[in-house]
Amino acid sequence: MIRLVIAAAVSIAVSLFGTRYLIRLLTTRRIGQPIREEGPQGHQVKAGTPTMGGIAIVAGAGTGYVVSNLYRGIYTRTGLIVMTAIVAAGIVGWLDDWIKIRRARNLGLTKRTKLAGQLVVACGFAVALLALTEVNTTLSFARWNSPGIELGNVAWAAVAVLWILGSSNAVNLTDGLDGLAAGSSILGFAAYTVIAFWQFRNPDVYGNNHALDLAVIAVSMLGGCVGFLWWNAAPAQIFMGDTGALAIGAGFATLALSTDTQLLLPILGGLFVIETASVMVQVAVFRSQRSKAPRDRWRPFRMSPLHHHFELGGWPETRVIIRFWIVAGLFVAIALGFFYADFLSTGLGGL
Repeated sequence: MIRLVIAAAVSIAVSLFGTRYLIRLLTTRRIGQPIREEGPQGHQVKAGTPTMGGIAIVAGAGTGYVVSNLYRGIYTRTGLIVMTAIVAAGIVGWLDDWIKIRRARNLGLTKRTKLAGQLVVACGFAVALLALTEVNTTLSFARWNSPGIELGNVAWAAVAVLWILGSSNAVNLTDGLDGLAAGSSILGFAAYTVIAFWQFRNPDVYGNNHALDLAVIAVSMLGGCVGFLWWNAAPAQIFMGDTGALAIGAGFATLALSTDTQLLLPILGGLFVIETASVMVQVAVFRSQRSKAPRDRWRPFRMSPLHHHFELGGWPETRVIIRFWIVAGLFVAIALGFFYADFLSTGLGGL
């Protein structure tokens, strides 16, 4: 428990003060976020706001993880691989952010190049976990044998890649309003702190020898997001950019894969799933009307992702953010409820 407290405190402090330093540095050098022209017109006033704040999130999480292990800690291979994947995903996002800034427009890496970078991270994680750890290659909900569908190395690696790509892009799509992604991510990482620590305290049920190290990573990411949100809350003084969004998404996916909760993640991150689904539905419906002129095509949403639909419907930005945080919290609560119910079903739990 002391390791978790240390990790949380250090990550919050590093992210809090690191983000403040980034704001000053980026403002001085006039490095700001280009805003896409097709977005809500009210967002044009945000042009020039410093971005790449995800650097502070990743730095805070990494520092919290390292420092906490100085207190009776033992680095595990699983923990090191998960943290490496988070940092690597952040680097891919940073390259995308940097190119956007250099070109002074909201176009960074090409879709293929960005996907290639994400694939390298995802494949590297899957191969490393399979080769260097005793990871369970089952498709699981709350523990390795629930339902415990054996996939084998190749199929499990494919699932791992899909989860990392999907989670990273889902968080990226949700990061469209001040504090929306950061606040929702805090709730998600809080849940994974509980899940991993619970697995550590119940080794006979979960058999996860690296659970405590994973709990430290989860709480470190939580702390990094908390420190960043102090400055990212509406009206945001800095954006996380793809640097933060891709790192956070990779964090969720790698924690799910290493705690054998792959099927629980879509519930726990329900808000991110809904946001992504809104984009997919919008694009699919729009493209199905190819025979019509673009302006005559019907759209199910005023604009996607979904938060823009409500924003254009007249909701103030802060109302959208807070209500979406509530939705994210409800999904997290449901996921934790399922997780605990599964624990009780083993016959080893009690009220």
